[in-house]
Amino acid sequence: MNIIMLGAPGAGKGTQAKLIEQEYKLPQISTGDIFRAAIKEGTELGKLAKSYIDKGELVPDDVTIGIVKTRLEAEDCKNGFILDGFPRTVAQAEGLDKALSLKSKKIDIVINVDVDDNIVVKRLSARRTCKNCGAIFNVLTDKIEKNKCLKCGGELFQRDDDKEETIKNRLDVYHNQTQPLIEYYGKKGILATVDGLKNVEEVFAEIKKKLARK
Repeated sequence: MNIIMLGAPGAGKGTQAKLIEQEYKLPQISTGDIFRAAIKEGTELGKLAKSYIDKGELVPDDVTIGIVKTRLEAEDCKNGFILDGFPRTVAQAEGLDKALSLKSKKIDIVINVDVDDNIVVKRLSARRTCKNCGAIFNVLTDKIEKNKCLKCGGELFQRDDDKEETIKNRLDVYHNQTQPLIEYYGKKGILATVDGLKNVEEVFAEIKKKLARK
């Protein structure tokens, strides 16, 4: 089964993708991981991607699609895959569909983890990271005392990308670029939306019901 995960930053789609990976034995593939691997291996597409990244520019769609296409041809993807963080735009989605169709493959289901923006801001702005060991906690759910790490006792701090203004900017980018994908896949009849406000186990149970129908 070929799956795409959609959802705003902080919606929990990465957590759900890992649970699907474990349950269904499908590789979870993120564009960040693919880029790092391609650059490390020194592939032509990897070198091309690095040239844009080094200049602080976005990697063009055709390069991104080429790198993803190469990854999906790997042996561990023969029975399916979970794409997390790709596609980000309708242009990338169209490119992916074309690349898959050439291999007589298609996306079977797109899981949209839906969470209200206000909840995303509340969740992410409550995250704290340990300066010492890098562990991440949430002041809303973890019993943190005196701003100390629960693992090593180190000092906790709020990362810049977890600050409210930054989160709101990330959400704006998501809505402008990625939300049109919801309409795109909805028209194809393969979009399955789940309520990301529920706890992790409940969301996963809902996802499994959606997958069972495919």
